[in-house]
Amino acid sequence: MDRHETSTRIIAALPEHRRGEELVRELAERLGAFAGAVELPELVDGWLALWSWVREGDDTAGLPMLMAGLTGGWKADQIPFVRLALVLDVLRADAQVRAAVRAAFALLAAQADATNLFGSAGLPSERGFLAEAGDRLLTRILPRPRDDADLAQLLRRLFPDRDAVAWLQRLPPGLMGELVRLLTEDAAPGSFDHLRRSFTDGFRLLAVRLQAQGLGRHLRRRGANVPVEDSPFFRLTRLSLVLADEWDAGRSGEADAWRMEAAACRTEMARIHQSLGETGVSVDVVFSLEVLARCLMRMELMAGTMTAGDRQGSAAELRRLLVRLATFSHQDRSMRHLAGTNLRLLHQRIVERSGATGEHYVAVDRADYWRLWAKAAGGGALTTLTAAAKTGVSALHHALHLAPFATGFLYGLNYAVSFVALQHLNLILATKQPAMTAAHMATVMREGHSEEERDRRIIAMAERICHSQLAAAAANVAVVAVGAFSFDLLWHLLTGRHWLSPSEAEGIYSTLSPLNSGTIFYAALTGVILWMSSLVGGWADNWSAWHRLPQGIADHPLGARLGRDRMLRWGDSWRRNIAGWATNISLGFMLGFTPALGEALGVPLDVRHVTLNTGILSLACAGLGEKWWVGGFFLLALSGIAVMFVLNLGVSFALSLYTAMRSFEVGGRELLTLVGRMLLHLVRHPLRFLLPIGLPARSAGHGH
Repeated sequence: MDRHETSTRIIAALPEHRRGEELVRELAERLGAFAGAVELPELVDGWLALWSWVREGDDTAGLPMLMAGLTGGWKADQIPFVRLALVLDVLRADAQVRAAVRAAFALLAAQADATNLFGSAGLPSERGFLAEAGDRLLTRILPRPRDDADLAQLLRRLFPDRDAVAWLQRLPPGLMGELVRLLTEDAAPGSFDHLRRSFTDGFRLLAVRLQAQGLGRHLRRRGANVPVEDSPFFRLTRLSLVLADEWDAGRSGEADAWRMEAAACRTEMARIHQSLGETGVSVDVVFSLEVLARCLMRMELMAGTMTAGDRQGSAAELRRLLVRLATFSHQDRSMRHLAGTNLRLLHQRIVERSGATGEHYVAVDRADYWRLWAKAAGGGALTTLTAAAKTGVSALHHALHLAPFATGFLYGLNYAVSFVALQHLNLILATKQPAMTAAHMATVMREGHSEEERDRRIIAMAERICHSQLAAAAANVAVVAVGAFSFDLLWHLLTGRHWLSPSEAEGIYSTLSPLNSGTIFYAALTGVILWMSSLVGGWADNWSAWHRLPQGIADHPLGARLGRDRMLRWGDSWRRNIAGWATNISLGFMLGFTPALGEALGVPLDVRHVTLNTGILSLACAGLGEKWWVGGFFLLALSGIAVMFVLNLGVSFALSLYTAMRSFEVGGRELLTLVGRMLLHLVRHPLRFLLPIGLPARSAGHGH
């Protein structure tokens, strides 16, 4: 039948009171266009137009009247699928229309290829994370040619967005089964052999890819130490090929053994995932695990279709498979999904490392609390020298007109040396705590406790973090202020002049004022830099573990000359200190180069670090002598220090807590609820956040 005849018969097949409805005319036009198509582009366009019309059912007025005439007793809550029900009614009503549509569908299945759809569409490439990211970026930029023979491309066009995929997911299995029956039942022998072969070929491709990915060197090294032939990935591939051969021969194969091996593969993947916490995380390994998970999930759905006992069960499995294929086809092009999936585990590793470090910044007993005071006092004393060196570099910059890069390097070198010295002297700088303590809080939040117990632990942790942070900050600020005055006094006794001239001191006053400078923005920017440095430290620790650098140092050939024991000590020292070195050096140079970067770009950029600028303010006060008040500008500078304290610590803590929660997939609503409970507890018991009221005198067996 041609297009016009098909349309006429469709209208005639329906009851007379429904023949004039606009929906019926639209359906007759689309179904007639598809049934009358011969060439592949026409078949594809006709099928797309028909399904686009079917999915518009929930936007059409007057549907209740239409639904009243449908077979099957449709209800109002099934409106999204009423147009599909109308299609099914038409196919049931006229055998010639049904035969014409079935022949067109068989022609489409015979001319198009589904191997790519089932075997590779929606799966990342095998070239790794960076190559996949590059491919997806180019796909979003470059125009894509039309390929009507590729059913994978047709599926993406059939379900172009998430709403369309959601519609398919809600589609009742009974409707799907009826559609499959009407399109395939009583078809000419061999009509769908090509589609069937494409299905099994896709299954075979998945099996081969699963084996290649699962037996890769990086995954084998982290999985069970067994011969290749005993690997579940190898065994599953052999069973998959047998299952595909049986289905090709028209038999519904036995899938119990196959499912057991699939479960063994998942167990092996879980073992590899677990090992990453000890050996370090690589985005390419996480990427490989994601590929394995997708291949295995798709194979399980395809195996369910091949081993379903009846048509209805097969249709239900097919619907699930199509939903998964449509979902993956969108994720396959998403840069956000690629990054989120593959970087989450790496970020978890970074957070866990930062959390382990952060535990040492939280006092658990009163003896520990006073140790924090002592360590922070030492940190303030050392920062006095850092502040003096910073102002010295600034004076050198103006005197010699140094280039921005040279000045930034000297600033960064000064900071980095100071921070590394703090690390090795086991001293504390308060501004470095929030990123670590926030990560520690996040690790506590994800521990498996009841909601009540978890909230109790987190509130207790918040109390300890607050009074530990305040103690460290107070000791830093107090000692660096006293230290700066002492340094200036000693310098004055030795040289007869102050470390800073009056003009330099007055300039410092103005730069620290929150009203007369960019101190508020610069303090927040410093909080961001503090957070970023903690990520660098966690990444470096993970990178070192992944490449087994401590063991590499211990096994280095230099051990023959320097001694094996020495190389072992060096390797152990690298393992213990690499995270701190990376954090401190990156922090130092990021702080140092920020003003230089702003100067080079012509953008006003600077940093404001609370402890460092307290020392600089104290040096300025000492340089002004009796004129340290300078018309009240000292109070503005002092308020700037207060702003720095809040923003340095607050921004760093907030960013660290937020990113840690995202990496552990803690929901925003859950986090807001917890924050609300902590604020309520703060209002009721404010002193517990300020002073170590609830801490025991000493915890047995504890030590930092």
